[in-house]
Amino acid sequence: MGDFRMPSLGSDMEAASLVQWQVKPGDPVHRGQIIAVVETVKGAIDVEAFEDGVVDALLVAPGTEVPVGTVLARIRPAGGAPGQPLAAPPAPPPVPPPAAPPLAAPATVAPPPAAPVAGARLRVSPAARRRALAAGVDLTQLVGTGPEGVITLADVDAAARTIQAAAPMEPARDLAAMRQAIAAAMARSKREIPHYYLSLPVDMEAALAWLEDHNAERAPEERLLYAVLLIKAVAVALDKFPEFNGFYRDGGFVPSAEVHVGMAVALRGGGLVAPALHNARDTDLTTLMAAFRDLVQRARTGHLRSSELSDPTITVSSLGERGVEGVFPIIYPPQVAIVGFGAVTERPWVWEGRIVPRRVLTASLAADHRVSDGRRGGQFLAAIAEHLQHPERL
Repeated sequence: MGDFRMPSLGSDMEAASLVQWQVKPGDPVHRGQIIAVVETVKGAIDVEAFEDGVVDALLVAPGTEVPVGTVLARIRPAGGAPGQPLAAPPAPPPVPPPAAPPLAAPATVAPPPAAPVAGARLRVSPAARRRALAAGVDLTQLVGTGPEGVITLADVDAAARTIQAAAPMEPARDLAAMRQAIAAAMARSKREIPHYYLSLPVDMEAALAWLEDHNAERAPEERLLYAVLLIKAVAVALDKFPEFNGFYRDGGFVPSAEVHVGMAVALRGGGLVAPALHNARDTDLTTLMAAFRDLVQRARTGHLRSSELSDPTITVSSLGERGVEGVFPIIYPPQVAIVGFGAVTERPWVWEGRIVPRRVLTASLAADHRVSDGRRGGQFLAAIAEHLQHPERL
């Protein structure tokens, strides 16, 4: 008979409240099935079964707050005899100390400006084009109010306000409690993990040009964001650098065979989560884009699954939409690395012997010196940059 325990949904979580059972004694359950809803400082989380079987007993009543690791229910194998009823749940195990989440920013990494409709030429001021890139505004849907129909900064800002107003509201959260948990966890991570930091400017011209061509004749809901290219490039690069993908536990590194990229998502009103895009390395870009949109929407409406918070093997973070050029985040234990991306900016760049304007972003890496070193970290960043030079291969 197996124990169904309160899962750890992040290293900044010590306890959670059981909100609702989705099953009752005698119900069959399957691995991955949602069987309970719990409330954490990050909001309501759908908790999945860890194994197939039949619910034998529910040990914790809704409304009860219990530490991580507390047995919530008993699940017996299908066909097994029911267990003896228990008068009270067993004592919970000691609460593990918290560790740190990433200093991350919203995961709403914006798309490059959409290609114009065939036969028409978009007239956009440079400042408006940059703002649209950061805010996720589709320029082809705007009517310019500037001279001769030029799309201005004010036009883009108005469209961005409309998008924000139409976004779904988040469930209420205790922001103060979340901030307190993050602060305690962050301090512990910096105290216990020997971080090292590296950064590398990455020429994004090829990636963004490819993306513009790819999106040109697609409906807005079918277009790719360049965030997906960044995630995919990180995931693919891990093939040759497995020491950045996994967990540091019990005094040693445990590599992961799968690549589940945690994407830092800022919650409106404050706070953040970093849920996993599962199997990012082996998922095609179109499917990954759909999963990305779905994950961000559910993160902001309180419908994340427990596995999405517990499974990330590496995290990607960005402050690009805020115009920040460099991001140096903190590792999210028990992970051993986090990759940061800044804003895409136009810079003078040496290209084929000439100085030309190119769209560039800064990629950064924070990694655990117990597992890797600066030489391998630099090679990992260079591999990410190389993949972004050939987006058609992703």
